[in-house]
Amino acid sequence: MVVTRRSFFFGSLALPALAAKATKKKAEAQRPGILLILADELPAFMLGSYGNKQVLTPNLDLLAQMGMRFSNHFACAPAVEAGRNTLLTGCTPMQLGDTGKLSAADVPLSKILGNAGYACQEGDAKAAIPFLDGQTAGKPFFFLMNCPTLRPPYDDVPQPFVDLYAAEPFDGYAPDLPAAGAADGRDMLRNILGNVKKAAATVSYVDDTVKQVLAKLRSKGLADSTLVVFTASTGALWGRHGLWESANASDPPNMFDEAVATPMIWSWPGHIPAIAHSPELVSAYDFVPSICDLLGLEVPPRNLCGRSYVPLAEVKELPKKAPRRLGIFAHMGNTDMSRENRYKLVSRNDGKGPNELYDLVTDPTERQNQAENPQFLTVHTELAGILDTWKKDYSTATPVAQEAPAKGKGKSKKKKSKA
Repeated sequence: MVVTRRSFFFGSLALPALAAKATKKKAEAQRPGILLILADELPAFMLGSYGNKQVLTPNLDLLAQMGMRFSNHFACAPAVEAGRNTLLTGCTPMQLGDTGKLSAADVPLSKILGNAGYACQEGDAKAAIPFLDGQTAGKPFFFLMNCPTLRPPYDDVPQPFVDLYAAEPFDGYAPDLPAAGAADGRDMLRNILGNVKKAAATVSYVDDTVKQVLAKLRSKGLADSTLVVFTASTGALWGRHGLWESANASDPPNMFDEAVATPMIWSWPGHIPAIAHSPELVSAYDFVPSICDLLGLEVPPRNLCGRSYVPLAEVKELPKKAPRRLGIFAHMGNTDMSRENRYKLVSRNDGKGPNELYDLVTDPTERQNQAENPQFLTVHTELAGILDTWKKDYSTATPVAQEAPAKGKGKSKKKKSKA
């Protein structure tokens, strides 16, 4: 059973049954509706709240001002389907399999919330409007809103949004020359600036659809009782490093920050502090444990590596037993990533290479590969070690078996990675 701060404050697991039931009812009465707005291939650097001064995202910027913005949130699988399913289950890409698809054994967030009495539905903004019309305060709901596609060729963007950027020079946007290993989206590199304008128009179109749904939430009187979360399944490069889409923009797959860094915004008036910002490293695999923690629900009995970041969202100190995270991980095909605040290791073919190692303090744009630099050998070895442990511990849905104790000695436990 997950013991939340709320249940700990009102009583302990040793309380009489009557008091425990009262606590459970109170927790259920305070459970918010949840509107999860999910985009595909939207890099964090394209939003105003993440520092962009040229792309217009006023509604998402306002949402960030009304709550918590996580500035270091990363996809665990920089590919659309696997990225979405890691977010919605907490499972690692290895546990989901090469395709990233859900199996009958996987427990997505909609099932967790449905079992807790939530009315659950998925759809686009057009479907969200009538769904919200049917909701009332005090009745928990979960709506997964899929944003308009942000993948090329951007043909479905209404003309008014295209016109927004007709005269925008995008001063300072200096894309690289097309990379030799460019793959998905390679055709977009023939006219990078023109296609960046199209991508920007699509982002503004997404922003406008968010505006419509949030307006409906307010008109129904649900704004104060709803947790709104905005995030993306994966990022995209859009000309940076001479690449366009996400990890599959190159061969072999890349793990540049533009491909794995995604926006994560939480807003719940009266519960999540406004104008808040967290620089802590958090991952998509933390989302399901976080929602379960917030609602006082049990985490699915799966071998999940994530942990709740609700204390960060509420601007509270982390529990002593769960100190500040040291690193996060990602996986796709033959490519893995181990990333901490300063260093990032991209390991391919189980360390055989080609590998990349970056010092993100002195080289934030990831231009100087230090993987073969002997001065970085200690860092390389350390990051490779914890990456290997993470992959071994979280490649299956069931925990790795504990090592048998040596004869005549005490029990020996396998050390788990601090994901």
